[in-house]
Amino acid sequence: MKELPNPTFPLSPSLPFTAASLLRGALQRRDRSAVPEPAVRQAEAAAARPGIEVSWAKHQDEVRQAQRLRYNVFAGEMGARLSTSVPGHDVDLFDDYCEHLLVRDAVTREVVGTYRVLTPVQAKRVGGTYTDTEFDLTRLRLLRPRMVELGRSCVHADYRQGGVIMALWGALAEFMVRNQLDAMVGCASIPMLHNGVVSGDAAASIWQQLRLTHLAPIEHHVLPRLPLPVDRLDGSLPIDPPALIKGYLRLGAKILGAPAWDPDFNTADLPMLMRIGDMPPRYRKHFLGGGLPNQHGG
Repeated sequence: MKELPNPTFPLSPSLPFTAASLLRGALQRRDRSAVPEPAVRQAEAAAARPGIEVSWAKHQDEVRQAQRLRYNVFAGEMGARLSTSVPGHDVDLFDDYCEHLLVRDAVTREVVGTYRVLTPVQAKRVGGTYTDTEFDLTRLRLLRPRMVELGRSCVHADYRQGGVIMALWGALAEFMVRNQLDAMVGCASIPMLHNGVVSGDAAASIWQQLRLTHLAPIEHHVLPRLPLPVDRLDGSLPIDPPALIKGYLRLGAKILGAPAWDPDFNTADLPMLMRIGDMPPRYRKHFLGGGLPNQHGG
């Protein structure tokens, strides 16, 4: 197995999780509000599922497993047109510079969830972030020394009951605190396919909703390089944001500006920023145990 380069920051230890243990941990603290009510219900429903384990990829073959899951979700489910050097895998130039967070089924050992994390040091080495390719991030320059990029988030269709994404978020939060990092940036995708029709109306409607309630301060606004033409689309549809975006917003994330259009993935991408210091206390207690890195920057 090919060893990956040494990471630029200490990684979290591997952690076993079950949907039941995630729920039990919150309730044992007598703080049911620490977990979103939908996630509590999802965890209860999934409690009988075998355990899951969270770890960071240490070998190239583990990264390949994540890339295969990404390909199946993005190309197989979403219809993305992926230019890849490895057939059946979603591979791009940023992968070799990222840390890859994996969730496995403890019984089958299959990778069922993943995130990739680009640290500030590695972003300098590769020349920027994936988000930089979609947006002008000039106004985030003061945040970059302690800002990571999150990307390529996906969960296997059979495991989308809440436990996997909560386990990923818990490991990410621990990584941030351990390394005194305080901001996370990334592109949150909205499918262009809505009710069987390819249209930007759904994305335009979600943008029009969220700009009123979750827009970041102007000093952090960014500009799309290929804007979705929201002014020429129907932005009045009563559409809920995707579950992942709603989850980010509950954690205190902000929208940094209007969406970009990603023709390869056939999505509209919203730029999002989540700062540890903006996380509501109940979520900070749940994911961080009250711990916070020192805050500074932008």
